[in-house]
Amino acid sequence: MGFEGEVWQVRGAAEPVGEILIDDTDFPWLSGRFTPGPGFAAVRDLFARELALAARDDEGHWEEWERAYGEIRRQVSLSSPDGPVPEFLLHIEDDRAWFRWSDEPFDKDEDQDDED
Repeated sequence: MGFEGEVWQVRGAAEPVGEILIDDTDFPWLSGRFTPGPGFAAVRDLFARELALAARDDEGHWEEWERAYGEIRRQVSLSSPDGPVPEFLLHIEDDRAWFRWSDEPFDKDEDQDDED
């Protein structure tokens, strides 16, 4: 799909959080090597918590996940090589990141189905 080799930017309010060099596509998901920037330390634990909650399968975990991911969305933005994307779902673990994005808001039920 032409995304491989692109560099996407993860930005915080004050400083860059990191870059994602796309090396795999499974549309609508893109994934790649994550290189942390100076702002990553401030959000590292948020991404770890989000993934831990997504992996759980107990009652109420999706509500907790939504709160955790909401905090990520308040603190970071995602930009393609063409500019900021208005809607995204981003995961970061170690030196890997995977995400999907949209020019339109996601359907909330669809987000939950994709997390399984």
